[in-house]
Amino acid sequence: MCHRAVSIVSLGIVLVALVSSGAGLAAAQAVTTEWGQPDLRGIWDFRTITPFERPEELGDQAFLTEEEAANLEQEVVDRNQRLADRPAERTTAANQVDRRDDGSPGFYNNFWLDQGTSTVGTRRTSLIIDPPNGRVPDMTPGGQSRADTSRDYRRDHPADSWLDRTTSDRCLLGFNAGPPLSPGGYNQNLQIFQTPDHVALLTEMVHTVRVVPLDGRPPLGDEFRQWSGDARGHWEGNTLVVETANFDTARRWRNTTPSLTLVERFTRIDADTLEYEYTVTDPETWTRSWTASIPLRRTDVPMFEYACHEGNHSMDGILAGQRALDRTAAASR
Repeated sequence: MCHRAVSIVSLGIVLVALVSSGAGLAAAQAVTTEWGQPDLRGIWDFRTITPFERPEELGDQAFLTEEEAANLEQEVVDRNQRLADRPAERTTAANQVDRRDDGSPGFYNNFWLDQGTSTVGTRRTSLIIDPPNGRVPDMTPGGQSRADTSRDYRRDHPADSWLDRTTSDRCLLGFNAGPPLSPGGYNQNLQIFQTPDHVALLTEMVHTVRVVPLDGRPPLGDEFRQWSGDARGHWEGNTLVVETANFDTARRWRNTTPSLTLVERFTRIDADTLEYEYTVTDPETWTRSWTASIPLRRTDVPMFEYACHEGNHSMDGILAGQRALDRTAAASR
């Protein structure tokens, strides 16, 4: 009788879980626009403390236990509180208060960061879901050579001109805005707009807007290169698929080449969550394609203006500082 009772209870739990899951999926599928497409409109938060790549010390562990995830989340909460309670100090060239062993971030103080306090719902140990080891694949020999050359050039020529700075330094593209999206830092919100034949993807950081046609028009010719690439979208059931090519390699995203292609998939899995999955392919950079998955959570927090524009006073400061260093170096010769 005891085993039978346990079996009945277990079956009941499974049935409740299945019904709940089915109800959530049905609710998500029922959310459609006035013209009948899945409704992806709204503001979506992509913050998470789940690392992009699986830490090497976790080996083949693809998922955290509930206890491990809870402990990790509490560590972040405790660290944020500890840094908030720390006495105020002024940052100077000789006193980088953000470069400490106490967990300070290393650039801005922690007040400026908004990285969230939760892991992804699946408790995966990385945002990368393929390869199975949760890490970016090995580079090709050519890809590694380009990466080494780029690293050495940036070291020796940090600011010969504004063109030596990154697209995020120049306020052209946000460092987390992509495409593809990549959690990090702050301003981690995406707003989606829809019409029957277009989708617009607005990232909060550097207010980049990608307008994606859904009307079947052909892609641009290979000679037309853009910072965010040339995107075309279509629906596969309830999933919006956005395929992008023709990236301008001057943006220097992971030292990729003109062969880079990106396939993004947006699927509403419940009333408050979009599953955002993307696959990156560049056979001249990596030995295989790789895929990441990030939950986008609905938020009622409004989008804020990211007051950053090309040629702002920060760039003047970077270039003027480098010229001062150049003069000092020349005088010491």
